[in-house]
Amino acid sequence: MAYEIPVTQARAELADLINRVVYGGERVVVTRHGKPLVALVSAADLERLDSLDSLDEPDEEQIVSSVSRVHEAGPGRHEQRRFGIAAEHRGPGTS
Repeated sequence: MAYEIPVTQARAELADLINRVVYGGERVVVTRHGKPLVALVSAADLERLDSLDSLDEPDEEQIVSSVSRVHEAGPGRHEQRRFGIAAEHRGPGTS
């Protein structure tokens, strides 16, 4: 659970709040009009949050390799015979 404090009070007690976060392991939520505005967290907590964010973002190489495996599927031979299709489209560069 985080400790909540109004922004006006947080200004006056900033040094104490920093000590509570760093040495006491607390998380402090600064509020304005009763609504959360910002949070003070330790550098270790911030690193953990950043590592979680990086897990959510797919690696660019993974995206490229996934896209490179995608290919256009044309009708199979069975469907061509079933519907009486005599020709098929071939992409550019194929013979």
